[in-house]
Amino acid sequence: MKRILLTAFFFALGVFSAYAQSTFTINDLVNVKRVGDPQMSPDGKVVAFTIGVVDKAANRTVTQIFTIGVDGTRQKQISSNPGSSSSPRWSPDGKWLAFVTGGQIWVTKPDGTDRKQITKISTGAGGPIWSADGNWIAFGSDVYPDCKTDECNKGEDEKADKSKVQAHVTERLLYRHWVEWRDRKRSHVFVISINGGNARDVTPGDFDSPPYAAATGADYAFSPDSRGLVYVRNPDKIEAISTNSDLYFVNLTDNLVKPITEGMKGYDVSPLFTPDGKYLLYRSQATPGFEADRWRIMRYNINSGETVELTRGFDQQVEEMTVSADGKTIFFTAAERGKAPIFTVPVEPDFRLRIATHVKKVAGGGFYSNLNISSDGKTLVFASSSISTPAEIMRANADGSGGVTALTTTNKATLAPFGLQRPDEMDWKGGLNANVHGLLLKPANFDPAKKYPLIVLIHGGPQSAWNDSWSYRWNPQVFANQGYVVFMPNPRGSTGYGQKFVDEISADWGGKAYTDITNGVAEVIKKPFIDKSRIGAAGASYGGYMVDWLLGHNNDPRFKFAAFVSHAGVYNLESMATATEELWFVNWEFKGFPWQNPVLYNKWSPNKFAENFATPTLVSCGELDYRVPYDQSMQLYSTLQLKNVPSKLIVFPDEGHWILKPQNSEFWYGNVLDWFKKYLKP
Repeated sequence: MKRILLTAFFFALGVFSAYAQSTFTINDLVNVKRVGDPQMSPDGKVVAFTIGVVDKAANRTVTQIFTIGVDGTRQKQISSNPGSSSSPRWSPDGKWLAFVTGGQIWVTKPDGTDRKQITKISTGAGGPIWSADGNWIAFGSDVYPDCKTDECNKGEDEKADKSKVQAHVTERLLYRHWVEWRDRKRSHVFVISINGGNARDVTPGDFDSPPYAAATGADYAFSPDSRGLVYVRNPDKIEAISTNSDLYFVNLTDNLVKPITEGMKGYDVSPLFTPDGKYLLYRSQATPGFEADRWRIMRYNINSGETVELTRGFDQQVEEMTVSADGKTIFFTAAERGKAPIFTVPVEPDFRLRIATHVKKVAGGGFYSNLNISSDGKTLVFASSSISTPAEIMRANADGSGGVTALTTTNKATLAPFGLQRPDEMDWKGGLNANVHGLLLKPANFDPAKKYPLIVLIHGGPQSAWNDSWSYRWNPQVFANQGYVVFMPNPRGSTGYGQKFVDEISADWGGKAYTDITNGVAEVIKKPFIDKSRIGAAGASYGGYMVDWLLGHNNDPRFKFAAFVSHAGVYNLESMATATEELWFVNWEFKGFPWQNPVLYNKWSPNKFAENFATPTLVSCGELDYRVPYDQSMQLYSTLQLKNVPSKLIVFPDEGHWILKPQNSEFWYGNVLDWFKKYLKP
């Protein structure tokens, strides 16, 4: 009898716990702290990093700098400014941290004391890096190329602010980018003494450094002797149709500039010297005009000028890299089936051997970024996240032994009540019988005996992927935990499945990728817990394009979509082609501009199939979106209204391609979930 009572008690306790479990909502997502940018001290004992906290009332995220021991103890907040502090960077001797706050570069001791302002430049400063001797800091700032002094830049800004005429005037392409007009200013690299004083522009001229096509952070690096600096710029006349970016070396004594990769027409970025100064390492794409070509690690010999690829035969895209203190090993990340493991490659590999003998995986099973290697070469520190866990700072042995250890657990207690699920992996056959992979996420307290509506989330890019990583913009957990099963396919064009898979989306936007996705949906609905009469799809950018394409092709005999959400979707290829700012993109994807290749534009443009539109669709966009101009969404919405298709339009005048402000994000999620609730009724 006692055993029966205990069993009943524990059963009741389990039921109570299940009902007591909280539902993860957009408000909970907003409250998740944003951990990132780990930077290991030169002695390998301390890690500086940042935590961002959303201030919803102020509609912003405020970031502060923290430190923690590499053993996971002694966490301490070292900045507490009213505004954000970011980009902590250690001095070579470990005695100082440079950081950015209030648009200027400061330094502080690692305990947060003795703060000193280094820059006082009117145009602002960001992206600090130290010279090896600790005497200089390089940084980036947007300036007027005709100005030789900060007083000139300040005067030009003041004139622009005071003028009643706010016209934009330009005589070149790429005059605007992402969310800002770039008709006058240019990004330049400056160098300043650690003692302050006047900053020196080391990339003067009417060009951007780094160029927009190549911007991957601070794309500049001091030479190990601190006498020179490598920077990135695009030498081509029409930057909007060029993905070219080359490396240049400027001697900081005489200002003489030496081209390093000039003549190579692909992307060259992320310069990194070996500590002995023998080699310059960098990432490169070989194909001109193709922004999704395979990223390779290249090695340039400073003395001989010889350039070789170190990752030849490795078929994934190198995302980021760092080099060991002894200059012998490069550690890098690369996407692989929804993960981003850490790999190594020798700086001087034996190319007579197979690629597998010198490119090795040392940490797998996670989505890793922000790599650091300790000076003794034994310890890696990096950020790691998954679909169920926001980014935290991790430690691992550099030789791949011992697994991964969490240094921070910033959000563990906050997320514990929600029981967020890990995604299931799926494989199926797509277009031309190719293997396709994706993720399936179930709600907390999932009951296999129930029937759930399905939401298909389609990623943008199109050369991108759904990864097992945390997202604040499109968070699958928010969708799943409102009572849906969420399907995240990685169709043709997705990264992490080899370069051929990436290449096969170009000039075929609505072709094999469409089959990959619809075949995946057909596979998912075979599962007994899916209600195939309640299927919705949502996507942004290329994902929005695919939603628009599905609108005109919602005739699959295996299932029907009941509702769509299209955010910043490409709708009219012809009108988008010369309105987007990065013209190289459409030029590559559709093998020319509309007047050069009208066949492809007509074949793959969703607006050509408007006569078939009949599915309820929510359309959203930002007015500051220069990547996919917001008229694309206007055209789609007007067409839906004229055809009497149930539809709704949301336009954010203060947002670009992404909806980033906390209150806007909350509003967007609320409307999207209400739309699906109306038509899918979870």
